[in-house]
Amino acid sequence: MTQRQCALITGITGQDGSYLSEFLLEKGYEVHGIIRRTSTFNTDRIDHIYEDPHKEDARLFLHYGDLTDGTTLRRILEEVQPTEIYNLGAQSHVRVSFDAPEYTVDAVGMGTLRLLEAIRDYQRRTGAQVRFYQAGSSEMFGLVQEVPQRESTPFYPRSPYACAKVYAHWQTVNYRESYGMFACNGILFNHESPRRGETFVTRKITRAIARIVAGQQKKLYMGNLDSKRDWGYAKDYVRAMWMMLQHSEPDDYVVATGETHSIREFLDLAFSYVNLDWQNYVEFDERYLRPAEVDLLIGDPAKAKQKLGWEPSVTFEQLVQLMVEADLKALGLIPLSNGSIVANASLEHATIRQGVGSISL
Repeated sequence: MTQRQCALITGITGQDGSYLSEFLLEKGYEVHGIIRRTSTFNTDRIDHIYEDPHKEDARLFLHYGDLTDGTTLRRILEEVQPTEIYNLGAQSHVRVSFDAPEYTVDAVGMGTLRLLEAIRDYQRRTGAQVRFYQAGSSEMFGLVQEVPQRESTPFYPRSPYACAKVYAHWQTVNYRESYGMFACNGILFNHESPRRGETFVTRKITRAIARIVAGQQKKLYMGNLDSKRDWGYAKDYVRAMWMMLQHSEPDDYVVATGETHSIREFLDLAFSYVNLDWQNYVEFDERYLRPAEVDLLIGDPAKAKQKLGWEPSVTFEQLVQLMVEADLKALGLIPLSNGSIVANASLEHATIRQGVGSISL
C-alpha cells in the first residue's frame, strides 16, 4: 500500500509556499497550509489552485494559525498528521526587520523552535515520523568570511532577520542531533519570480518598469545599488527543498547559482528590455539603506548538486526577462521582440510604435 504523502507548509501564501504547493500537488501530495487571520484576503498566489475543501477530491486545505502561537501549531499538527513539514513562514523583509526586530525574531527564531517542539512531542507520542525542512537564508552569512559561501562558511548575520535565521538554523541542527529528527536546513540564496513581494528589490524594479512604461510612475527610489547577490528562480529552489526531504539522510544544503550580480546589473538588464536607460528614472533615497549592509553574497551549490542531483534551470538573464514580462502583462502591456510594447490584448488592431518606452494605446 502506498504511503499517504501529506505536507504541511507554513508561509503557504508567500512566493515559495505557492510554488511549493503547486509542485507537491503535481506529485500527488495532500497539501495543508497555515495562514494568518487578516481582515483582507491575502491568498492571491494560491487562488488558482485552491478548491472547495468539501469536494471529495480536494487536496489543498488551509488552517488559521501563526508561528507565534505554539498551541495552535500543535493542534494543526495533530489534525493534519503530515509526513513532511516545510517551514517557510517568516517576517522575511530584511530592512523591515530593523524596524520590527522583536516580532521578526519571535516569528522567525522562536517560531521555528515552537514548531520543532511540536514535532518532537507528536513523534514521541504517536511513533510517526515527520520530515522537517527549515528555510534558511544567505543573509545568515552577512559580513562574509569566505567567497563563495558554502555549508561550512561561518555565519556573521547583519540584521535582526538574519540573526533569527541563524538561531533557527542551529535549533534545527540541535533537534536533528539530539532527538534523531529528520530535519534539514536549506540555506537558500536570493530567489525571485513574478510572485516575489512588491517591496523586495527585484520585484520593486520590474513593477516600476511596467508602471513607467504605462505612464503611471515617473521615478523609482532605491537605496544601495552596489550590493551583489546570487539570484535564482524560486521554482528551481522549491524543487531543492523537496529533494532534501527525499534524501536518505537529513543534512544541510546551500542552494544557489554560483553567480553574483549587482543591483545595477539587474537595473541595466531590466530597463534595457523595454529600451529605457534606468539612470533617467532611478533616484537615491537613504531611507532604503540598512543600518548594517550585506555587500556580497555568492553561494557554492556543489553539495546540493552532488548529493541531491539538483541543478538550476533558469539563468540570471532569463529570470530578469520573465519578471519584466510578467509585470508588463499584469498592466495589459505586451512586450515584443524588438523592444516595443503593445498596450492592447489584440495584436491585429494594435499600432506598434518604435522607440524608447513607446506603447500603443
